[in-house]
Amino acid sequence: MQKEVKGTALITGASSGIGLELARLFAKDGIHVVLVARSTEKLQRLATELEDAHSIRAKILPFDLADAGAPDHLFMRTQEESIPVDFLVNNAGFGMRESFEKNDLKQILEMLQVNIVALTHLTKLYVKEMLARKSGKILNVGSTAAYQPGPWMAVYYATKAYVLSFSEALSNELNGTGVTVSALCPGPTRTGFQERAGAKDIQLMKSKMMRVMDAATVAKIGYEGMMKNKRVIIPGFMNRIVATAARIGPRDWSTAIAGSLNKSKE
Repeated sequence: MQKEVKGTALITGASSGIGLELARLFAKDGIHVVLVARSTEKLQRLATELEDAHSIRAKILPFDLADAGAPDHLFMRTQEESIPVDFLVNNAGFGMRESFEKNDLKQILEMLQVNIVALTHLTKLYVKEMLARKSGKILNVGSTAAYQPGPWMAVYYATKAYVLSFSEALSNELNGTGVTVSALCPGPTRTGFQERAGAKDIQLMKSKMMRVMDAATVAKIGYEGMMKNKRVIIPGFMNRIVATAARIGPRDWSTAIAGSLNKSKE
């Protein structure tokens, strides 16, 4: 029996981690997927897996969102191929753990491009069509890093504060339109993020105060929250407590704690 098609989801950063697990959840529910990331090989493997397992269409679009022109090119490709995007998942992002003074400027600017500019650009491009259809869901992947400044990862934390603020504001603007916006704000999660950021051995990943979750669990909680139109989704009880404490507690206190957690375990 042919599975009912429930739309199409475009997922950035789909080749690994939370993005990959979200793609699996969409496909399992009978939703076609457009997979976006830099690695053609990884995307193709995932596309084959999802098509074989769930009889959906998996389109791969290898783009590097650090390229300022990538969002426009990505949008044009979906337009040319008449792919309506019913679900937009802005998951692509990366971080760096080092003092701001030692961070490479080129990498800082690429981080801003991927974490903030591309996310905003893609949302702007696809939300117009969603509003015309009076339906659509946008999931922006942030972090509990959004809730306080983060010494040793200053730019990354600031980008996630933007993602949360932007998502909450846009969600409010779109009330009653049929289009919803959710921000997924996970705490420490086992993905390739830590290795790329140089943060494998920081205190945060070892702290008993924070529960390190796996990508599949985070994705499931985020997916279910988005489908229920939740504005902000923080997986894990302790992560919700820490995020709330950071928001209402003294700013100097939460900043100092974040800084200590971002230091090496050495």
